[in-house]
Amino acid sequence: MHLPPRAAFWLLATTLCLLLVASSAPSPIYVLYQQQWQLSPITLTAVYAANAVALLVTLLFVGSLSDPVGRRPVLLVALVVEIGAMVAFAQASDVGWLFVARVLQGIATGAATGAISATLIDLQPPGGRLGALMTNVASSGGIAAGALGAGLLVEFAPAPSQLVYWLLTGLFVAGWVGVLVIPETVPESARRDGSWRGSLRPRVAVPASVRTTFLTLAPSLVATWALGGLYLALGGSLARGVFHVTSPLAGGLVIVALNATSALVAVLARDWSSQRSLLLGSIAMVCGVAVAMVALALGSLALFLVASVVVGTGFGPSFSGVLRTLTAMAPPERRAEVVTAIYVVSYLALSLPAVAAGIAVTQVGLLSTAYGYGVAVSALSAIALIGSWRQQHAPVVGRGHELAASPGTVAPCPRMLAAGSRA
Repeated sequence: MHLPPRAAFWLLATTLCLLLVASSAPSPIYVLYQQQWQLSPITLTAVYAANAVALLVTLLFVGSLSDPVGRRPVLLVALVVEIGAMVAFAQASDVGWLFVARVLQGIATGAATGAISATLIDLQPPGGRLGALMTNVASSGGIAAGALGAGLLVEFAPAPSQLVYWLLTGLFVAGWVGVLVIPETVPESARRDGSWRGSLRPRVAVPASVRTTFLTLAPSLVATWALGGLYLALGGSLARGVFHVTSPLAGGLVIVALNATSALVAVLARDWSSQRSLLLGSIAMVCGVAVAMVALALGSLALFLVASVVVGTGFGPSFSGVLRTLTAMAPPERRAEVVTAIYVVSYLALSLPAVAAGIAVTQVGLLSTAYGYGVAVSALSAIALIGSWRQQHAPVVGRGHELAASPGTVAPCPRMLAAGSRA
């Protein structure tokens, strides 16, 4: 017995959301870990990066494995690993446990992200955009919900560093049972030819029909996810060190302002063309980062939250646009491969700059690091804006989801993670 496609679609969207909830949940709790175990900023970013690196390695090895072996087997294994990560977090007694939990979480999210994203597109109504939209909304919304929920539990609930993980463990067990009854969208003939062995070779490949557009849109991916990585890794440190707010909830709200806005705007802008989404998204990113740098100079948390909302306004449409454009151009049998390539770029941008920022904090200070990070993201956003304008005048041929760009429109972007990561 299998769930109807519509029910399976929403089950998988919820599962993806939960993966990103789990990915961002530790961020508000980092303040407690730092106080309990006397952790430095570089140690915090190293814990954060362990997740992103594990996720990236997993994407390289098994990111497209669901194309030849089927979506469901990959998802079942990934959720078992995610459950193990939640238990490790709940039992953490020192920073070593955090590294173990983050690595397991990265493996699970890396294995599941490509498979879920591809399945959502497989199951969406013909000619629709719902798969790419829900991938974006579930990712950004999950990160926001995880940061806010964990922040509230840390502030008001008992066992602040454990309760959220036990709750997520129960939800992932329920999700694993649900995945048992989703329909398999990879034809049986494709799962019998033995080609899955080649999928285990670490590689990132983009079909020739997608390559030029992929390179054009890469700066948008890097700018948005690099900024998201700074929020996830050092959002709490910014709230405490620059704005002098010690509540873990405040650090969570900084993340929520960015990601909740991203999810909301992605829904409101769902009927925009890919080209329009990327163009306006890049403009919003440049403006939002500029406001954020003013807020840092003034030491105003309220203005920084406003800037985060502006940045989120650009993040959501940009990523939806990129995902829609590239998956529409990809042959169906290579869709998970394209999604994997998108997330490889995204999670590299999510992790490496954040680690560099953690190192820089120890050398030049938190505020100077934030300024330098902002300048770099602004430059990338400006490059993405130019690429968006150029893409506007280059017809894009879609395959079943979105046809050539109409005049006056533009194209798309990692939102983990990441991973969720992701976190």
